[in-house]
Amino acid sequence: MPNRHTAVLSAAALTAALAAVVTPGAASAACHPDARDLLLTYQPVDHTVADAQYHLARLTIGNHDRRCALGGGGWAMYFNAVRRPAAVLDGAAGDIARKQLADQGLAVARADAAQSGDFYTLRPLDGFKPIEPGERRTIDINVELWAIHKSDAPAGWTIAFGGGSPQWVPAKTLLDPSDPKQTTAFSGDNRPVETAATRYAENTSPKMDLTLRQSIVPQPLSATATGGTVGIGGGSRISAPRSLRGEEGYLRSALGDVARGRGAPISLRVDPELDVDHDGKADAEGYTLSATRQGVRIVGADRAGVLYGIQTLRQLVPTGGHEAAARGRHPSTVDVPQAEIADAPLFGYRGLQIDAGRHFVTGRTIKKFLDLMSFTKLNRLHLGLTNDEGWRLQIPGLPELTGYGSKREFDLRETDALHQGMGSANDLGRGDGISGKASDETEANLGRTPAYQGFEQGTLNFVGKGGGFYGVREFEEILRYAAERHIEVVPELNFPAHARAAVQSMEHRYETTHDDTYRLLDPADTSEHVSVQYYDDNLVNPCLDSTYAFLGKVVSEVAKMYDRAGVPLNRINLGGDEPPGPPEGWWSGSPACRDDPETAGKSGEELKEMFFTRWNAIAHEVAAKTAGWEDITDPTRPFRLEGFTPLPWQNVWGWGREDWAYRFANEGTPVILAHATNLYMDLAYNKDPDEPGYYWAAYVDEKSTFTYQPFNVYANATEDRWGNPVAPNPSWTKLTAEGRKNILGLEAQLWGENGKTPEIREYQAFPKLLGAAERAWNRDTPAPGEMDAAWNVFANTLGQKTFPLLSFYEPVGLRGQGVNYRVPPPGAKISGGTLSANVRNPGMAIEYSTDGRHWRPYGGPVEVGAYALTRTRSADGRTSRISPAGVPAWRDGASYERGALVSHRGELFRAARPGRGQEPGVTRGHWTLLQ
Repeated sequence: MPNRHTAVLSAAALTAALAAVVTPGAASAACHPDARDLLLTYQPVDHTVADAQYHLARLTIGNHDRRCALGGGGWAMYFNAVRRPAAVLDGAAGDIARKQLADQGLAVARADAAQSGDFYTLRPLDGFKPIEPGERRTIDINVELWAIHKSDAPAGWTIAFGGGSPQWVPAKTLLDPSDPKQTTAFSGDNRPVETAATRYAENTSPKMDLTLRQSIVPQPLSATATGGTVGIGGGSRISAPRSLRGEEGYLRSALGDVARGRGAPISLRVDPELDVDHDGKADAEGYTLSATRQGVRIVGADRAGVLYGIQTLRQLVPTGGHEAAARGRHPSTVDVPQAEIADAPLFGYRGLQIDAGRHFVTGRTIKKFLDLMSFTKLNRLHLGLTNDEGWRLQIPGLPELTGYGSKREFDLRETDALHQGMGSANDLGRGDGISGKASDETEANLGRTPAYQGFEQGTLNFVGKGGGFYGVREFEEILRYAAERHIEVVPELNFPAHARAAVQSMEHRYETTHDDTYRLLDPADTSEHVSVQYYDDNLVNPCLDSTYAFLGKVVSEVAKMYDRAGVPLNRINLGGDEPPGPPEGWWSGSPACRDDPETAGKSGEELKEMFFTRWNAIAHEVAAKTAGWEDITDPTRPFRLEGFTPLPWQNVWGWGREDWAYRFANEGTPVILAHATNLYMDLAYNKDPDEPGYYWAAYVDEKSTFTYQPFNVYANATEDRWGNPVAPNPSWTKLTAEGRKNILGLEAQLWGENGKTPEIREYQAFPKLLGAAERAWNRDTPAPGEMDAAWNVFANTLGQKTFPLLSFYEPVGLRGQGVNYRVPPPGAKISGGTLSANVRNPGMAIEYSTDGRHWRPYGGPVEVGAYALTRTRSADGRTSRISPAGVPAWRDGASYERGALVSHRGELFRAARPGRGQEPGVTRGHWTLLQ
């Protein structure tokens, strides 16, 4: 039987333990508190202490153990932090922070032997006053920059006693949206916090009747309802030539998911001369769909066009049909409108990038995204297989890449795996050196079942796939699944930077085999450089023959996987982003570079260009095309690569790269647009502390993706990430008519730092990906002056049509229904005791409550009194986060009746019993947490 220190508590027991009130008393110096009886709370409290340099935060350590104090020595806490504790900084800021902690008997330092990355330790110094049983100790700590979202909080807390194995310490973060000192990053931050009131003012789209064309995402070139309906089902006779056997099978499976009976016949065929827009030229990937009483006829310019016609047909199925099937009541047939539809894409390249390096994405989740991509007519999956934090593809002959580099563990010397990073190791599983973790996501979420409709505390408590990889057979299966949907998988192998997992895996190989065939670093290199993520050992060396032997080995094995899958490897993404530090530091201290006549005397930039010339040639041995981030080929330098397409991404207004995409295109270099200001879906939706994600480039929501102007991106330059107005610089290069021909397409980006669960990935992507799909496919890009009207239509389409459909969506060939799209919290205001509420997407239901227990449908202004809670309900019954209006802050000493609602430190509570002076979130039994 497990002892008390490793026993798994139930969610209810954990909740009680965290809230328990224990009478302080003398504790035995010989014992240690149970790690689960500790609770660590992080809260930023003042961003004005050092403008834009660091902020003041508070760590509260609650000791709920009934017997043992957290003593003055012999323990160490470990954690990850995206923001560095200021105590590890050089200079005055570091000196101030170190003294601040020392005065409290504590010190913070980097945790791991490599001193690289985001891993830290908190330790007591001599004179630290023990935290007695029942005591809550508040610790002031300076942390660099700002923390205005809960995603900025430290994560993955453990404690080790006497040098023993680390145990999970439950943790949470708080952030009060009503306190400007907590939510204003620095003096130049003028963006208001998202509230019920700001949403009410922003939700201006009127409800409207939608045409057939407006009901489909992305909108087709033309769509006319001709009156009446036609019934179809899984038993409908499908006629198709042998060349369309795959599309026929896909359609039969998709229809069988919603209706099992025999309906009207369906015809599929290809017409290579199909001219959808009547301009005298065939339209690749175009299709026509004709639905009449006699049946449905889909004609594609190619096989892909036929599949896109099928995807439009799937959208024509009424939501009720999808819902009935999802609830196990499959109708015999479903009625689709009789209609004539013609369609063809704007861009040939319509992409989505999924980062599997920072957090692993299972094969099943990748397949679900692939089916959703096809459903929205996207055709390129850019799959990030490597990064600093993980290598995710099995490479025969190099077992260390996955046996070592795909794993994150509590391993300070990184003997067997990479160290814990980004608050995660082996998810909630065992085998990563951390004991006592939560048994499930509810327990990790401190006793509340996560809804993943915003930030969840569980993501601080080891929820997140730090480990994992695709085996050879699984990857080949993914390739075939994608090919069935006419999606090309572009593998990204990111070098020379962001390569820590590869570099350290090959060091592990060398240390265990003494074989330097594939070694990626020069052990005598004294160069100093630090990446944006604070790694100083993630850069491969371009002066070693073993570097290129490694790259050749990897791409040859990847090519074999494509070949066995029967799928062409058309393009490899070389990576190339964010080389750490200034070029002067790249390999400047490497004897391998200095002593080789071919590299001696070369600058960092010259060595980088030499590396990419060779890396590009190696990739071209197995793929006709290559791509990579804009960092590889600066338009201000003459260096270019043959057969290479850059992805311009860092267009943040005022940073100096706003026009790189158009400079490339105008000179004749083909580009794929990946602009962070509008296409980075992992960035937070808005400035609500409960929105997960970063905000380094901008806040990005579905309006950002929908209103994106591919051929006039400067029209999107209206404000910066801090809410300050900006205007296009007249000197920015304008896209020419010839340059426009070199815009191959666009790609939405789903980076993985905060994408710790499939539900979070879906929340981040939907509905943002729908806006990106609209701009990638729809040839009718509204002019800037027309965009507001177009947005009103799109907001209605999502609320009335697309969201209900996604609620019951079933990926073809996979079990399970539904997409965890973001349910938008409603806007609300109270005037004279009357509640008024609205929703971003007309057609969605709003509910309200005055006690947090009983919810009523909102049909119009209603008398509620001084305050109320509101929320949005989706077609499948899921709800948004609660959006409070007028709820007062808790006041110490005030008397509260049972059922009273208060906000405290950014959380909502309902009084469970009458009382006075009982602090919400601290005292047991008096308050119930609502949000």
